[in-house]
Amino acid sequence: MAHRIVIIGAGIAGLATAVALQQRDYDVSIIEERTDTSTGAAISIWPNALAALDELGLGDAIREAGGQITAGALRWRDGSWLRHPAAETLIATLGEPLVVVQRSSLRDILTAAVHGGTIEYGLAANGLRANADGVQVRLSDETVREADAVVGADGIGSMVARHLNGPLAHRYAGYTAWRGIASYAMDLELAGGTLGPGVETGHVPVGPDRTYWYATERAPEGRLAPEGELPYLRTKLAGWPEPIPNVLAATAPADVLRNDIYDRAPARHWARGPAVLVGDAAHPMRPHLGQGGCQGIEDAAILGAFVERTTDLATAFARFASYRRPRIASLVRESALIGRVINLRPAFLSAAATRASVLVPEAMFTRHLASVAARSAFVLPA
Repeated sequence: MAHRIVIIGAGIAGLATAVALQQRDYDVSIIEERTDTSTGAAISIWPNALAALDELGLGDAIREAGGQITAGALRWRDGSWLRHPAAETLIATLGEPLVVVQRSSLRDILTAAVHGGTIEYGLAANGLRANADGVQVRLSDETVREADAVVGADGIGSMVARHLNGPLAHRYAGYTAWRGIASYAMDLELAGGTLGPGVETGHVPVGPDRTYWYATERAPEGRLAPEGELPYLRTKLAGWPEPIPNVLAATAPADVLRNDIYDRAPARHWARGPAVLVGDAAHPMRPHLGQGGCQGIEDAAILGAFVERTTDLATAFARFASYRRPRIASLVRESALIGRVINLRPAFLSAAATRASVLVPEAMFTRHLASVAARSAFVLPA
């Protein structure tokens, strides 16, 4: 009889993990609290995550669903270039173009790849108890689900992470983020980001006539713009170089998402016995490297490889956690450092530190980018 595994959370990491485990003939069910799973906006799938998706047999579907990006421009708010690598340099560094895809499309592809009836929506997992036979998951409908193991893919506020670690403090990082998709065909050469004192923006095509954009700014927690989020951004960024003003002008107010950015105390334990964490439940990171979702996909493919090597799930989970920690730890630290630099106060310190990044030699920059996001950065266990 196949091992029964309950996955808590039907986000990117949870769905991808279900695909990996079902491909290895595990009996998998997913518990998802939300009934509305629309995730909005878009996500960058870097080549390291595309390599992991290829292991799951889903890479080509993602490539076809999104826009392929071969530019990596970085400018200052006056339009001057900070970095402008040639397309051939970027592709040679990464192994292939990165793909920007709507999150709803990514979710649909992952959902279609799991067996019918795998996902149970509208149920929250409120508690977890391990015993000699596996685990018992207490659900919001007062029932108890028994399984051989549980995978916590339940995000930054993970119940499974608290079960393994006790309370995990989280705090506001000091800045907020906006995301949206515009009905706008931007110049492919300008795909990348534009920076200013205490402000970061990004803009990449997500298809021939749509552009995904984001912006971050230091702000009080929970602040809402009285005039509305999109009018606020249009006014604040009106003097910035194109494509930013045109992208914002081509965005509908209903297509703008605003989310405060939070940090969480590191989870000391990612696995113990029949429980393991993946994605943001294990290693939430700030958005500046574009690797949050990508690392959740890597988790799924690598966890699948470990469970294939042994029928003892506790051993597989422990080996997975040990293998993943070194790579993830450096990415979490770097993404937090970038956020702190961009949001330094007073603002002139942020401007000086950000503009100084241009002094990093191009060869050093591309080597580091490859270590983070190239196809070769995704490495399965030997």
